[in-house]
Amino acid sequence: MSSATFTLSAFGDEIDNDLKTQLQTLRNLRIGNLELRGVWGKNVSTLTDDEVTQIQQICADSSISISGIGSPVGKSPVEAPLETEISRLTRIFEIAERLDTRHIRIFSFYAPDKPNPEAYVETAIARLAHLADLAARAGFTLLLENEKGIVGDTVERCHAILSAINSLHLRFAWDPANFVQVGVPQPTTAGWPLLGEYVAHVHIKDAVLSNGAVCPAGEGDGQLGKLLSVLQDSNYRGFLAMEPHLLVAGHSTGFSGPQGMAQAVKALRQLMTRMRCIEAKGL
Repeated sequence: MSSATFTLSAFGDEIDNDLKTQLQTLRNLRIGNLELRGVWGKNVSTLTDDEVTQIQQICADSSISISGIGSPVGKSPVEAPLETEISRLTRIFEIAERLDTRHIRIFSFYAPDKPNPEAYVETAIARLAHLADLAARAGFTLLLENEKGIVGDTVERCHAILSAINSLHLRFAWDPANFVQVGVPQPTTAGWPLLGEYVAHVHIKDAVLSNGAVCPAGEGDGQLGKLLSVLQDSNYRGFLAMEPHLLVAGHSTGFSGPQGMAQAVKALRQLMTRMRCIEAKGL
């Protein structure tokens, strides 16, 4: 019998720029965890110490925890100076420490030769290995997302990166919609045998293979039901982070609004009920 338990969280800036509005929506949806990517019109990496203090207090008042930091680290050219990303990651370590989370989402860099990202896999591996080493020393876990259009956007290249570095401080954040949008027709079937052992975080977003359109969980080609099934078989005990992108699916962010987030959460919970998944108690 599976001991898998799923805890829902959500990217707050998918709901609103205002933190209190984000948290009130999460409370209405009985979700007790916030994925912090943006607030008050600012990216998490640019927050001041005073703003971090405000976030601490507002979240505490709402009984909402931070499930992870949705950082932009790695959404930069693979041949750009790494020092810039090191500086940004170091600052995010400070923010994450104060917000009591050990999980930081990152990416695997943009290749200058877009038709040939394979040529930059080794460079991306070297850069990410260095960042993983910094995370190990600081006591954090980096979660590598398979964002479309970067070096690690296909199943094979994600596996090449993760297996080469093979660090407990660099794990995988599985995004089914992003796999669909780079042309993977059955992402769970194709990807789980290679990537399952590295999965430590899951984004909930679905998409249609024919045109890349984003849709609620279970309505596209991301095999969300099968993904939940293999997570159960693997006794996954972690977050399902809502990132639905139902109104805007942008280059660096997405937006759903309070109603879109509610629609996305309802779709996921219906799918979880059909799959007999156990949701950890929220609020």
